[in-house]
Amino acid sequence: MAEKQFKVTADTGIHARPATLLVQTASKFDSEINLEYKGKKVNLKSIMGVMSLGIGQGADISISAEGSDSEEALRSLDELLKKEGLAE
Repeated sequence: MAEKQFKVTADTGIHARPATLLVQTASKFDSEINLEYKGKKVNLKSIMGVMSLGIGQGADISISAEGSDSEEALRSLDELLKKEGLAE
């Protein structure tokens, strides 16, 4: 299992548009990918799950992936979060 921690830097947090980008990116991979925030863990391939967390600016989140392409999935999500200015 691969896991990485992030701090949300976007002024608006992870709202609808970035959540959609994350879900679309995660859905390209076979691995099981989860997003954890404040002790709650959701499937990163579920837009409703991601939106239900209400992640705001300054939040500490964790993304974990388990499966054959978990490293590649985490790398792609890391690049997306940084490229879009969402988290570091």
